[in-house]
Amino acid sequence: MSTAAILAAAMLLDAVFGEPQWLWARLPHPAVLMGRAVSLLDQLLNRGGARMIKGALGAAILALAALSLGEALSRLGWIVELLCAAVLLAQRSLADHVRAVAQGLRQGLPEGRSMVARIVSRDTRQMSEAEVARAAIESAAENLSDGVIAPAFWFLILGLPGLMLYKAINTADSMIGYRTPRYEQFGKAAARADDLLNLIPARLTGLIIAALTGLLPRWGEIVTDARRHKSPNAGWPEAATARALDVALAGPRSYDGELRDLPWVNGTGRRLIGPAQIDMVVRLLWRVWLVALGLILAWALVLPLF
Repeated sequence: MSTAAILAAAMLLDAVFGEPQWLWARLPHPAVLMGRAVSLLDQLLNRGGARMIKGALGAAILALAALSLGEALSRLGWIVELLCAAVLLAQRSLADHVRAVAQGLRQGLPEGRSMVARIVSRDTRQMSEAEVARAAIESAAENLSDGVIAPAFWFLILGLPGLMLYKAINTADSMIGYRTPRYEQFGKAAARADDLLNLIPARLTGLIIAALTGLLPRWGEIVTDARRHKSPNAGWPEAATARALDVALAGPRSYDGELRDLPWVNGTGRRLIGPAQIDMVVRLLWRVWLVALGLILAWALVLPLF
């Protein structure tokens, strides 16, 4: 069974069943295990001097372990590869978590804040309805790239080892890739590696969104906003999503009690938004997923002809 065919089947499996909570109630999720590995490396290496070198060593150890585990699992056959890929893709869980924010807002602002706090790291206690909606849409756009397109891309290119490598580095970046006194030096290698691994998938995600929504003639605007974003990659799917929904994203927000005056993405778009716009982005998530699935199936059918 080809890599593309396995990936297509894994995407379908994830879309239909999502996260098997009954299983993760009994066993640790692979992402949790990766997080424990990152925490262990943090405890062992993030001390004393030369922390940048130690962080690079830790990232290299993590990457090698992920590649080796992926290679070992892939030798067990395509069924194991399929199941592992389905577990590490996040389309269904992403759509469900974002939809829950819209449902929460319809019950009341406190419930909306509670739901969005599950998917973003910024302060949520004082958020308005529009800020809750904006946070949910931004999370949807960024995680569409990080949690769906990028893992699928690296599985397609390098098989299960590539997917494991991506998820391990992405997990490390989410835990230690911060400009804080503790992680400014130690987490730099993981953050840079994550930037590199997401370089193509983030732009591919933005391109798919633009093509789906008739925004290719405005690609220059998307590029301009993407380059102004604080992240070298997240701006691409966010800028495309902002225009697809005609909403303003990014802008000022609070982290750990500190207000950061970040530039707007599609600043002329609507700012008074709510559950309806969150519903729109959920539909967009599934449309992008469908296009990605179609491209992968085409790959699976055409590649054997060459």
